[in-house]
Amino acid sequence: AMLKSQRVLPAPLRRVLEQLPPTTHPMDVLRTGCSTLGCLEPEGTGHPPLAIACRLMAALPSILLYWHAFTTSLMRIDTSGTEETTAGHFLNMLLDKKPDPLHQHALDASLTLYAEHLFNPSTFAARTIASTQADFYSAITGAIGALRGPLHGGANTAAIALVERYASPDEAEAGVLATLGTQERVPGFGHPLYQAADPRSVAIKGWAAKLAAGSDDGARLMAVAERIEAVMQRERKVWPNVDFYSAIVYRLCGIPAPMFTPVFAFARIAGWSAHLMEQRTGNRVFWPASTYVGPEARPTPTLDQR
Repeated sequence: AMLKSQRVLPAPLRRVLEQLPPTTHPMDVLRTGCSTLGCLEPEGTGHPPLAIACRLMAALPSILLYWHAFTTSLMRIDTSGTEETTAGHFLNMLLDKKPDPLHQHALDASLTLYAEHLFNPSTFAARTIASTQADFYSAITGAIGALRGPLHGGANTAAIALVERYASPDEAEAGVLATLGTQERVPGFGHPLYQAADPRSVAIKGWAAKLAAGSDDGARLMAVAERIEAVMQRERKVWPNVDFYSAIVYRLCGIPAPMFTPVFAFARIAGWSAHLMEQRTGNRVFWPASTYVGPEARPTPTLDQR
């Protein structure tokens, strides 16, 4: 009930979102929306860290879909909603209808799996910013920027592009083998922390299979994805990470591919916020050392010699 009460956006923020062009990357919309909210509702009296964390968890889906509705159809949508969950609220705003229960449960599972995951690049960025005693919004805005990159949060968008490229499992196998032959990276596979399967991937694959069972298109996507998985395990001994089958879940829920990484961000607000609050309990500024490996010192000509 508390999160539901935090979904409505202030009028100045809505006006800012209306100024962003339709070509804006959705992650840039979230970054701008978070930063703007920090100006309108700054951390301090009346806005303690936990309240800000909850506000951002509730407001980020509203920020994205208010901008989306306005730039695609000039509609100023009501972001309050009646759905009880973030997944249901997001799907309701996006599709303008009551969400299918299976889709809602699958998306909710994905949000749970994405909510926190160790010391990843965006969490590191958030804690680095927090260590300087910057405000909460600055740290979250930096984390959103780090998550935008294709080697972190953007992998799910690349994964669905890979799967949708192929019409059949056989075509997928040939295509992936050709990609491996050029030493290109196959998106959605491998993880720095796991030598075997990403346990989150095992969980979300089950939801992808449930969704795929309801349509011919879903069955094709799953067949292609599972053949790619088999090829990668056979040829490179690598397993899919959570992004690979999450991409299929999002696709079958009707979520546009450019919104895949923002959905990741909706969930990760919880993890980032927990890290920020922990950082502040015993803070030391992050100040890493570096070693210069460039050319040795060279003589510098005086001004009259130049």
